[in-house]
Amino acid sequence: MAEAAEGQARATFSPAMKQPLLLLHGALGSAQQLQPLANALAADFAVHTFSFPGHGGRPLDPEHFTMTHFAAEVSYFLAEHQLDDVHVFGYSMGGYAAVLSAATDPGRIRSITTYGTKFDWSPETVATETGMLDPAKMQAKIPQYVEHLQRTHAPTEWHAVVEATAAMLRELGEAPPLNELNLSQLTIPLQVLVGELDTTAGVEASRQFAAYLQNATFEVLPNTIHALERADLPGLALRVREFAAATV
Repeated sequence: MAEAAEGQARATFSPAMKQPLLLLHGALGSAQQLQPLANALAADFAVHTFSFPGHGGRPLDPEHFTMTHFAAEVSYFLAEHQLDDVHVFGYSMGGYAAVLSAATDPGRIRSITTYGTKFDWSPETVATETGMLDPAKMQAKIPQYVEHLQRTHAPTEWHAVVEATAAMLRELGEAPPLNELNLSQLTIPLQVLVGELDTTAGVEASRQFAAYLQNATFEVLPNTIHALERADLPGLALRVREFAAATV
């Protein structure tokens, strides 16, 4: 059952003659989270998605549920599918994994668009985020979301994914793998998008991150919160499309 879910998570939506575009989901999400955006971009790109380990029915190994491993998973996916000069869109956690992959394994990624990605990890910022990742509190306060997590990650227990995510964030806070030094050495075009009302990624923190990069653009999307499901999908697809076209 898990193997079937993993197979379904790895999908290609467009002909191979188009430029490849890899979409990466956020924490507690899966490849399915990106289906609406994949559909919106399928006419222009060969769109690929996959679910990170422990997500979307893929087996959860706590030792490999780390940002470093997720970045390596991006590199592995591109190598496995022989994808070069790939444009990447990463939502939240997926954006961090994309940038870390490009920084540690350069050569395959042509451009990256991040949306709602939090880059300023420290013990203080982690405490805020992990405070919301308490399975007992989630079950009591947001039962509908818990049901969504159960469906998304089955057969893996939803609380195991939540607990592993909290552990991953604590590790990020203690030793963030992205820093000013390795970011300043990243030369590929990178588009940093953040919602005006995104209290997770934060406008000023995202602006500071973009300033470290040699070849970055930064945009604040008005009246926009963190949740991808609430995004202006046509506007987001347009930004991905135009940014990729500008890097050709």
